[in-house]
Amino acid sequence: MKYVWILSGLLTMAGCGHKENTHPVAAPPNTHPEVTDQGRLILFPDQPSILNFFQTERLNTRALSADLKAPGHVVATVVTSGENRGQPLVLFDNPQLTANYAELIQHLTNIRQISEVNIKQKEIELARAKDLAEHGAATGREVLDAQTALAMEKTNLANEKAQMVQHETELQLAGFDPVAVRRARPGQAWLICDVSESQINKLHVGHACTIRFTAYPDETVNGRIDAFGDVVDNITRTIKLRISLPNPQGRFRAGMFATVAFGVSEGQFMSVPQTALVTVQGKDYVFVRHNEREFERREVMAGQQINDRIIVFRGLKEAEEVVTKGAMQLKGLSFGY
Repeated sequence: MKYVWILSGLLTMAGCGHKENTHPVAAPPNTHPEVTDQGRLILFPDQPSILNFFQTERLNTRALSADLKAPGHVVATVVTSGENRGQPLVLFDNPQLTANYAELIQHLTNIRQISEVNIKQKEIELARAKDLAEHGAATGREVLDAQTALAMEKTNLANEKAQMVQHETELQLAGFDPVAVRRARPGQAWLICDVSESQINKLHVGHACTIRFTAYPDETVNGRIDAFGDVVDNITRTIKLRISLPNPQGRFRAGMFATVAFGVSEGQFMSVPQTALVTVQGKDYVFVRHNEREFERREVMAGQQINDRIIVFRGLKEAEEVVTKGAMQLKGLSFGY
């Protein structure tokens, strides 16, 4: 640069007939930042056009929340039965669950018939046989036959209950409450989603969620958690959540896919925007602004990312100004590239 100014001066003198230049030539302004302490400190010249480029954020501890998203699908809808309006139809996306539910209803009907009719009738017949035998109007064989008939009905009842439990277990493993399914009314749908077991402690029954269906991408539906599954999948390490949805118009059909979002609180943390953090050779850094012209490179211990913010556990203090725009330019100056 020095030689350029000398050459420029000589050319000026030549153009003016070698007249002596009585005005001193001004040195160009210093536009280069001063980098010291092995790149830790950066001092810029007092030039607003450069300094105004950088933007900062004042640090403070704040409550962080995030959207926990999980895949889901409609697993069942409830419709009116054409033959038995007292017992609505439940249409599952899984034929095996449909069979389980149908068998469950049949076993419940059988249990009701056996316990409320058959057993009571056999008990009456046994009491009559004993009474007749006491008065010599019946034989011991007739009493024994009545006792055997009553015992057989009780055995039938036990068998029906055992088979009912088997079908209830299949429904529970799929994320359903058998009692809730039996009590469901037409115009209702159920959605099941799988959530990682590491996130389950952040959710609870009644937790609000928003649902976006693949079939209706421009709409969101509000829902709440009805219940949690009782089993953790041994391969995916997920737990099933059941969400009930009003479905009066039958828009949601068994098998439809959806994405479920739960707003969850992560707690009180100090954090920085994602744009403030730079990583070099496995270490995380931010740049702290001390005044208008001076910046300091600071190594930090960063934690998990929540939406567009990153938790910082160590390296920063409350009220410090962290660079949120221009961190990459400072990185280049600090590390020499």
